[in-house]
Amino acid sequence: MKAVVINEYGNVDKLQMENITIPEIADDEVLVEVKATSVNPIDWKLREGYLAESIPLKFPIILGWDVAGVITRTGRKVKEFKTGDKVLARPDLTNRGTYAEYTAVKEDKLALLPENVSYEEAAALPLAGMTAWQGVYDYLEVKPGQKVLMQGGAGGVGIIAIQLLKHIGAHVYTTASAKNEEFLKSLGAERVIDYHDTDFSKELNDLDAVFDTVGGDTLAKSYSVLKQGGRLITIAGNIDEDLAKAKDITAQSIWLRPNGKQLTQLVNLVSEGVVKVIIDSTHPFTQDGVKAAQEVSESHHAKGKIVISMK
Repeated sequence: MKAVVINEYGNVDKLQMENITIPEIADDEVLVEVKATSVNPIDWKLREGYLAESIPLKFPIILGWDVAGVITRTGRKVKEFKTGDKVLARPDLTNRGTYAEYTAVKEDKLALLPENVSYEEAAALPLAGMTAWQGVYDYLEVKPGQKVLMQGGAGGVGIIAIQLLKHIGAHVYTTASAKNEEFLKSLGAERVIDYHDTDFSKELNDLDAVFDTVGGDTLAKSYSVLKQGGRLITIAGNIDEDLAKAKDITAQSIWLRPNGKQLTQLVNLVSEGVVKVIIDSTHPFTQDGVKAAQEVSESHHAKGKIVISMK
């Protein structure tokens, strides 16, 4: 099969199209023919070597950990899925990712793909969408009527999280560029604060929760806008225990836990029209196409998800 791999850490020129063996599957896995995948910051951060210590993988590494496709083979212990099923997943983090014609996925990571959701939409959903889902429901435990700040609303996680928060019935505030204001309001944000010229910490206060995807100074200032006993999560930095303790804030740095049941709930909301998948750009599954897709992600200017299509 064809796969885009890296044989050493470095820039986008390290991405090479190669012919490699179709992966074998374990008893609890299925083999998926990949129809589409997507790019996440973890892809190029790992390619650059920034995550070499925290995520040690053996070369050659196939990057990519989002997949939508068709099951072509099932392990003998797989009970809920069969050959021919259209599925999506965020597979386990291994050196055999989804920038490939086939990938192996454990059954408990799979969700069935509804007929009215495209492969491209499905591929854009798992990693960012489940990060949003778990942040909103599992960690922040948002309730109707609560006031929540989404830091970085126009990113892949932010776009889904804003819609989930709106679905719950929360009051949603977000930081983003002014050019994205109307777009984010259409998804459910009540107020969009332009981070270029406005300090959100001087505009907001007494919030129930903050969901941070930005880190740095933005994360550091986020404690100040929370009420006593509020909640804060981040996917972009470390928790400041002193700032959290000062206001009795429950604060956590979170990492996605792939979960097929949660992904099923999420993709069903897409099918029902409750959640929209926003795709920034779609790129072909070629060596140059994958390079271009990662470059868009590295630019930090994408609005929504960056998809790689096998068509």
